[in-house]
Amino acid sequence: MTGFAEARDFLLAHRTDYATAYDGFRWPDPTHFNFALDWFDAVLAQGESADRPALRIAGIGAAELSFRDMSRRSSEVASGLRALGVKRGDRILLMLGNVVPLWEVMLAAIKLGAVVVPATTLLTAADLAERTARVNARFVVVAAADAAKIAALDAVKISVGEAPGCIDYATITGDALFVPDAATKATDPMLLYFTSGTTARPKLVLHSHASYPIGHLSTMYWLGLLPGDVHLNISSPGWAKHAWSCFFAPWIAGATIFICNQPRFDAPALLDAMVAGGVTTLCAPPTVWRMFIQLDLASWQTSLREVCGAGEPLNPEVIAQVRRAWGLTIRDGYGQTETTAQIGNPPGQELRIGAMGRPLPGYRIRLLDMDGNDAEEGAVCIDLAHRPPALMQGYLQDDGSLIGTDGDVYRTGDVASRDPDGYLTYVGRADDVFKASDYRISPFELESVLIEHPAVAEAAVVPAPDALRMAVPKAYVSLVAGFEPDAETARSILAHCRARLAPYLRIRRLEFADLPKTISGKIRRVELRRAEEQADGRRPGEFREDDFPDLKG
Repeated sequence: MTGFAEARDFLLAHRTDYATAYDGFRWPDPTHFNFALDWFDAVLAQGESADRPALRIAGIGAAELSFRDMSRRSSEVASGLRALGVKRGDRILLMLGNVVPLWEVMLAAIKLGAVVVPATTLLTAADLAERTARVNARFVVVAAADAAKIAALDAVKISVGEAPGCIDYATITGDALFVPDAATKATDPMLLYFTSGTTARPKLVLHSHASYPIGHLSTMYWLGLLPGDVHLNISSPGWAKHAWSCFFAPWIAGATIFICNQPRFDAPALLDAMVAGGVTTLCAPPTVWRMFIQLDLASWQTSLREVCGAGEPLNPEVIAQVRRAWGLTIRDGYGQTETTAQIGNPPGQELRIGAMGRPLPGYRIRLLDMDGNDAEEGAVCIDLAHRPPALMQGYLQDDGSLIGTDGDVYRTGDVASRDPDGYLTYVGRADDVFKASDYRISPFELESVLIEHPAVAEAAVVPAPDALRMAVPKAYVSLVAGFEPDAETARSILAHCRARLAPYLRIRRLEFADLPKTISGKIRRVELRRAEEQADGRRPGEFREDDFPDLKG
C-alpha cells in the first residue's frame, strides 16, 4: 500500500485548498496493490472505523453492514468462488441491482484477482450473449429474476435467489480468513467496462488494480468526501459512475455508501430517505437535478454539506434553483469511463457558473486545436508526459490487444474552452459541435437556454439542413407534464430563445419528441442528426420560426 494512505491523507488535509492540493499531489506508484485486501481489510475494517457502516440500503432490500461485516463476508464469498473454480484473471460478468451481494462480489473478485465485467440489469438475453462472448466470461452473476436471460450461456451461472440451472449465491461461502494465492500487481487487470455507445458500438475499457482504486483519489477530492460521511450517488450498477461514487471514492475516504432502492424513481420519497438517512454528500446526474427543481426543495431540511453533478454538464438554471432552495451550489465535475474525475470544482473554491472546473490533482489537461496546437478552445486531452495511473490501460480489442493510450496525449472526444484563470467550460462532444452560417455552434449552450423555459424538461440541439445557411440549429424537446406539444408551446419556446440568444445562435426549428437515449440514459444526438440528414423537407410535427409572423427576421 506504499504511498496510497499518504496521498489520500494529503488530499483530505487540503480539501479546500486547491492550489496546494494540485501543486503538491503525487500519484502513489506501488508495484503491488489490492484495494480490497490492502486498504478495505487492512485499514477500514480495523480500528475505530471497523464498526462504522460501510453500506446502508434503504427501501427495497434494506440492510446495513459495517466495514468489519463487509470484510468478513467478502472473504467468505472469495473463498467460495475460489472453490467453484474462479482463478486470477478469470472474467466474471456481474449483473445485479443495488443489493448487498453486488458489493460483496466486487470485493471478493478484487481479492481473488478476477476481472469484473459490470453489466446493467437492462440488458437483454441477446445483449448478454454478445457481451459474454466478447469478454470470454467464465462466470455470470445475476438476480434470480434475470436467470432466464442467461440460460443459454456457456458459463458458470450464479443467481441471487434460487433459479433453475444456477448456483444459489447463498450457498457460496468459505473461510473468512482469505489468503490470496499471490500478491496482486498494480498493473493486473481488474475491471472491464462497456462504454455507453452514444455514437458507435460500445468499446471495452480495461482498468487495472491501480487505475480505478488509486485513480479515484481525484474523485474523492472532487466530491469533497470526509471519513464518516454518508454519501448518496444516484447511479445504476453496470456503469462506471457507480464504481466511481458507490464503491471506490466513498470507501477511499472511509465514508458510508447510502442507497435508496425504489420500485420506480420517486423524487419526494428519495428526499425523505435522504433526510432520514442523514445523507451529507450527494452526487446526481442532471436528469435527477431537473426533477428535484420541480419540487419545493426548501421544504426538505437535509444534512447535506456537498452537492455535485456529473454525467452531462449542468445547466445554469438548475444550479441557481438549488442554490436558492438549499444555499448549496452544485459542483460540476467531468470524467469518463476511461478515467476517473479529471476536471471539477472541488469544495471551497470560487465557482464559475457554467464552467466544469479546473484540472483535478494528478491530471494535466491540454486543449488542442485541429492542428494539434495548444489553444484556448479545443479538444480536451490528457497530457501523457504526466500520465496519470487513473487512465485506462486501453480499449481491449477482439484479438486481446490494447489501443487508445499511445502518443503524447489521450483524446477524450470532448471540446472545451478555458478562461484566463484556468476554468474549463464544456462546449460539446467533438461530433456534436456544428457550423451554421459559418458560425461554430455548441449544442450545450443552446440547450442550457432551452431548459430555462418552464415547459422544457429536456432538449437536444442538432443541425438541420438549410438552403440559405447550410444548417440551422434545431431543438428536439421533451415537455414537462402539463404542457401540450402544440403551436402555442412551440411559439413560446422559440420566443424565449429569441430573447436570450444572438441571431446566429437562435433556434430556428423545433420538434417535440421523446429523446433517443443510450441504455445508460445519455442522449443519442447521432440519431437526431441522422433523422435530419434523411428528412425530405419539413418533418411531421416540426415547427419553424417562419410559422410565427412575430418571430420572423
